[in-house]
Amino acid sequence: MTENEIGKIVVNEAMRLHMELGPGLLETVYEVLLAKILEKQGLAVQRQVLVPIRFHGMSFDEGFRADIIVGEKVILELKSVERPNPAHKKQVLTYLKLTGLKLGFLLNFGEELMKNGITRVINGQLE
Repeated sequence: MTENEIGKIVVNEAMRLHMELGPGLLETVYEVLLAKILEKQGLAVQRQVLVPIRFHGMSFDEGFRADIIVGEKVILELKSVERPNPAHKKQVLTYLKLTGLKLGFLLNFGEELMKNGITRVINGQLE
């Protein structure tokens, strides 16, 4: 499955989940449920994945944790805030650069309409 195919499923399921639960729950609630929904769609899902920092040939595990990685290709960063901060998009781009992955999504479940809470982030070019 390509990044874009995975992304389409992620967006559809995130919107469906948001319609059922509404905005404003804790991020972890959306994370657990979205991960389970994506697994039921047959996708490989990893939660709270360590994203190490590499510097001058050294690797440091104290870096970051990606909320969800789908199919070892797409990073999902979930938020549940009234308004996302520009740093949230940069966070996704940083995870993409550190992992070498190409596609990520910032999913803000705090928005009234989920379509306004979806930000697609690309590292380089998708095939």
